[in-house]
Amino acid sequence: MSKPALKLLLAGPRGFCAGVDRAIQIVERALDLYGAPVYVRHEIVHNRHVVEELEKKGAVFVEEVAEVPDGVPVIFSAHGVPKSVPAEAEDRGLLYLDATCPLVSKVHREAERHFSKGYQIVLVGHDGHPEVVGTMGQLPKGAVLLVESAADVDALVVVDPENLAYITQTTLSVDDTADIVAALKRRFPTIHGPKKDDICYATTNRQMAVKAIAARCDALFVIGAPNSSNSRRLVDVALQSGCPRATLIRNAAQIDWRFLDGVARLGITAGASAPEALVEEVVAACRARYAVSLEEVTVVEENVTFNLPRALVA
Repeated sequence: MSKPALKLLLAGPRGFCAGVDRAIQIVERALDLYGAPVYVRHEIVHNRHVVEELEKKGAVFVEEVAEVPDGVPVIFSAHGVPKSVPAEAEDRGLLYLDATCPLVSKVHREAERHFSKGYQIVLVGHDGHPEVVGTMGQLPKGAVLLVESAADVDALVVVDPENLAYITQTTLSVDDTADIVAALKRRFPTIHGPKKDDICYATTNRQMAVKAIAARCDALFVIGAPNSSNSRRLVDVALQSGCPRATLIRNAAQIDWRFLDGVARLGITAGASAPEALVEEVVAACRARYAVSLEEVTVVEENVTFNLPRALVA
């Protein structure tokens, strides 16, 4: 019996961004340099496949510096950490390496500059996300107000409407964030913003790629972790851009094939912390059930790289 036809539209760019690639390299180079175990505070990036592969090499993942034994290196995740975290490591005399994405660090420095000028800061982001916790933790408690929606803007209570600045989490929906920023500017016309959009290039590019294929797809898979902000936003973008069905899957084993009933054209993308190997597994799983044809749809070529910390450069 012949297999039903299925066209796969592969969005590009997809998968690893420069910040994620750098963070993984930091763990691997630290293991080479210092030997196992190397401890990592929080998941280095939000992807269990990546974490498990690093665990096999000798990385140990913990949630707090207090769980790190004396005398071993500790690495801070790509999402960034509050200033209290490196301070705790220094108090204990621990060797630490900071794998914070340079684009997140840029937002941290923006927050500090705004604060030094006497501005109260509004952060557009998701409550509880590690990046948001890290960004708010750069400044004294109360210096940063968090908003998650335009409705939150209406409820904001500020000290001085004439002395405000805003920053954003780097992994948000470009369109949703634009709506929230517009609401901020309507309510606070003199609010100061970043010179350049805080949403990172990789988040923007992956959302553009999904928009380019969404209306052509009957359904779309986003490969990524449930706790990955940029991956969840890709599902939202697909649905908002004309794809009737979109869902987040960790890997090929998580595919519910009933989701593809009646589907002739399936879009596939991957969040910025999902390796290409997971995309290849999903394509292979589709080939096992369908007569697959592939089309790559690339909206922009990425060539961004970030340097490793000096301590790891030979």
